Amino acid sequence: MSGTTASGKGRTAGVPRLPGGGVNRWTVLIVLCVSLLFVALDTTILYVAVPSVTEDLRPGPVELLWIVDIYPLIAASLLILFGTLGDRVGRRRILLLGYGLFGLASAVAALAPNPQILMTARALLGIGGAMIMPATLSILRQVFPDRRERAVAIGVWSAVAAVGAAVGPVLGGFLVENFWWGSVFLINIPMMSAMLLIGRWLLPESRGERNGPWDVIGAVVAALGVLGIVLGVKRIGSGAAIVGPTTLLPIVLGVALLLLFVRRQRRRAHPLIDMRLFARPAFGTSVGCIVLAMLALVGLQLIAVQYLQLVLGLSPLETGLRMLPLVFAAMAAGLTGSKLLQALGPRAMVSLGFVLTAVAVLCLTAMSSQDRPWLLSGGFVLLGFGFQSTLFGAYESMLSEAPAEQSGGAAAIGETSYQLGAGIGVALLGSVMNAAYAPGLTHVDGVSAKTSASAAHSLGEAYKVAAGLGQSAKEALRIAARDSFVRGLHITLVASAVLLLVGAGIALRLPRRAAETTERAEGDTGTAEGAPAGAGRGTGEPAPAGSGR
Repeated sequence: MSGTTASGKGRTAGVPRLPGGGVNRWTVLIVLCVSLLFVALDTTILYVAVPSVTEDLRPGPVELLWIVDIYPLIAASLLILFGTLGDRVGRRRILLLGYGLFGLASAVAALAPNPQILMTARALLGIGGAMIMPATLSILRQVFPDRRERAVAIGVWSAVAAVGAAVGPVLGGFLVENFWWGSVFLINIPMMSAMLLIGRWLLPESRGERNGPWDVIGAVVAALGVLGIVLGVKRIGSGAAIVGPTTLLPIVLGVALLLLFVRRQRRRAHPLIDMRLFARPAFGTSVGCIVLAMLALVGLQLIAVQYLQLVLGLSPLETGLRMLPLVFAAMAAGLTGSKLLQALGPRAMVSLGFVLTAVAVLCLTAMSSQDRPWLLSGGFVLLGFGFQSTLFGAYESMLSEAPAEQSGGAAAIGETSYQLGAGIGVALLGSVMNAAYAPGLTHVDGVSAKTSASAAHSLGEAYKVAAGLGQSAKEALRIAARDSFVRGLHITLVASAVLLLVGAGIALRLPRRAAETTERAEGDTGTAEGAPAGAGRGTGEPAPAGSGR
């Protein structure tokens, strides 16, 4: 292993600092967070634009499904590939390529004349997102070697990720209502162009070990494995039968490929990902906590959006505004996460975060067909703070446990766990919701069995079916569907709370206290090259010494 140290005692490679303040690494953090913000926005911003896309481009049901799903599907499958590639060829290089591709794909998506072009553009956005997401976290790992400072940085990073995902529907609703659906993509172009120029100037280049060849076959096997699992669970989440060629088969193939990937990595002298990381309790447990947190809550978030729009009758913009307490609470948890981590330690912080989130979810079972804004706001505040505290503690423990030279691979594992948990959660909680919702529409006065069966697919479908009925039958079906949806929501909330409490138990395997020492360059074998332009201009600071490779 080869490491690099900068000139000057105690200075760590790749961490450029100005005399008297270390301003540059915080500037780097701002650049990384702005990058992440727009990638996170794109995950959810299209939700409220789907009706407008449907009206304008007239996609079929399958095409519409792919337009929505192909971005997270492609992004999740390529995280490991690009995360480990960044460790080899340079994390900044991969990040800058991601900026360029993301901006170009956004332009194509905004001006797409048909569903096929829009699907292709969304796939390219997924590739760009997969380049950007792990690179932001791995560069952050390099730039902040001190664990206390890194905890603050991860807190800001995680708060920005939460804001992006949660603000997506608000911003999307505003843009769609005032412009057209293509504007949800158009806003990416100037920002990614600016990030490309600023990132080239400010961000440091860093690499991990480059001993031995990069395992191309392993990277492709991992990508196909994750793709199969995410595709299968998304198909289940969209209502397809669990046992079928488009659901169970890709999941089985995906699991088999990932097992093959693990076996291959264990046998290689220079693996993409050192599987011994999972033998470390803090690393493996952190990954499990990320999966469980996402599994328990992401599907629930989509159901909550349906509740606000279809049960309470709120507009997309009003729905987004109702979600803002969750956003602000998540931001607060991210920004105070470092102090909480030092006060409580990883074990208590993550466990208590799970418990607080479970309490919030159970409080929300008091929701009914009547609007209770104070109950919703209070529940969302508890949920946002608890959920973000859990993710913060898990990400910080996972990233701190991984050696610096493997930070790209570790970040990719964390992000892949995030995406897998989200996909499985949508499928699992969606299935629970459907199973609890459908029986309430078996017998509705004045409505035929065939019509009731169609209405049992979803609340939105029930409203469409009801629109074609007589006045009395229409009202009866709408009330029955709404009440059944609320009952199903309560059952789903309880299921989510159970998963969260399981997560609290698993988190007890985390270390009691966080390490407080600064990691020295001799212990961190990752190398950093090309300090940010301007990092030492006019100060007489020498550039980092070469690694001597």
